[in-house]
Amino acid sequence: MGIKAALSRPLAAYTVHRYQQWQRDPAAAQLRLLRTLARTAARTAFGQAHDLGAVHTPADLVARVPVRDYEGLKPYFDQVKTGAPDVLWPGRPLYLAKTSGTTSGAKYIPITQASISNHINGAKDALLHYVAATGRPRFLDGKLIFLSGSPELEQVGGIPTGRLSGIVNHHVPAYLRRNQLPSYATNCIDDWETKLDAIVRETLGQPMTLISGIPPWVQMYFDRLTANTGRPVGEVFPRFDLFVSGGVSMEPYRARLLESIGRPVDTIELFPASEGFLAFQDQPGNPGLLLRLDSGIFFEFVPAERFFEPNPPRLTIGEVELGKQYALVLTSNAGLWSYSLGDTVRFVDLHPPRVVVTGRIKHFLSAFGEHVIGEEVEAALREAVRQHPEVEVTEFTVAPLVSEDRSQPSRHEWLIEFAQPPHDAATFATALDTALRQRNTYYDDLRQGNILVPLLLTPLPLGAFQRYMKSVGKLGGQNKVPRLGNDRALAEGLRKISASS
Repeated sequence: MGIKAALSRPLAAYTVHRYQQWQRDPAAAQLRLLRTLARTAARTAFGQAHDLGAVHTPADLVARVPVRDYEGLKPYFDQVKTGAPDVLWPGRPLYLAKTSGTTSGAKYIPITQASISNHINGAKDALLHYVAATGRPRFLDGKLIFLSGSPELEQVGGIPTGRLSGIVNHHVPAYLRRNQLPSYATNCIDDWETKLDAIVRETLGQPMTLISGIPPWVQMYFDRLTANTGRPVGEVFPRFDLFVSGGVSMEPYRARLLESIGRPVDTIELFPASEGFLAFQDQPGNPGLLLRLDSGIFFEFVPAERFFEPNPPRLTIGEVELGKQYALVLTSNAGLWSYSLGDTVRFVDLHPPRVVVTGRIKHFLSAFGEHVIGEEVEAALREAVRQHPEVEVTEFTVAPLVSEDRSQPSRHEWLIEFAQPPHDAATFATALDTALRQRNTYYDDLRQGNILVPLLLTPLPLGAFQRYMKSVGKLGGQNKVPRLGNDRALAEGLRKISASS
């Protein structure tokens, strides 16, 4: 065992002990944090406008600060972008994390001196929990790859700005720098496919032990490795022990990723966002992600079915229930105040609090009143694949197909890129439809009433999703394919790309 692996064991034990301290009373830890956040930011422009100095309880926060998304806080973010100090948090941010997805274009999320440790320590703490739980630290002695965005930064209002993964790349601990791949020069390549080829060249022949990234882009890397060598990834890298995923749920990709590896490896799931590193899988085999309740983020949980009400309930960690869907709202030392992240979660444990990420509050399908969420379509697909074990899915999305002909009722369209298609597409489609009916009573009611007819399965050629994402400038990096939508923009884009291939 190398020195890094050996030293990780006492550090892992210390880290787990530190987490156990706040886990004894998560609600009290969160209350202390809220008071510290409000007191620290009381004299900022936002603090004075919202009387943060009088915030001592969650009820005080609810009374003074409404839930807002990026657009709602955009006037403050725009001030921050000019370089103005003391807007949302004392001083100026260290960085701005640039991401996409709003109606007005790119988002610029502040990362402050106080909040940078949240991003840096999240993945480290996840790996140390893994070491403590398994006693297997040898991956630290090999080469580690983090498939990420470019670390090159631009200046916005005098503030270094770039993709979150690129920013964090600048803070990889020195003791891991020698282990890290790809090289800085390769990481700076903008074109994803060119970058991927360079990563393959740099990693072939290296003792890779840990591979990390967003599952669909890691799959592209695995496919390139196999195309270059004719061997599964587990043979190309015989010391590869640990796969770390984040950004989207690994479940829809798990079977194909593991097949590409060709042998079992351990996996850890993370819940990072530009707004903060929120949770990680602390127990191998337990799908729940441990919320990080003592790392600068005060959490509120809005029941998902009530999120769009004028004044929905805002629950604290001591008020949530198992099995219910909640939209996440964050207040943090990055200067986010009652900020709607857009993600939904479901609690699977309360002691300590663990969640699974179930989708996006705006990425749901309810064109006909069915209120289908991402977790439900992913579970329906897993059930259909279980019944048809020959099937391998690369990527998929679901869209409404609204009929203007009354004699032809409307339906859902599932656009699926198969690595291995079903032997009988009609039977597979029926299994999908049945599985979704079992998981969503609204959909089942619409099907029983013939308001919706059985879903339409549209197989897409291999590479369709990659070509579409490339066509809209979102191939690789931190970009994700929406599982659901209430319009057909993505579906029609995929159809057009497929027709032209």
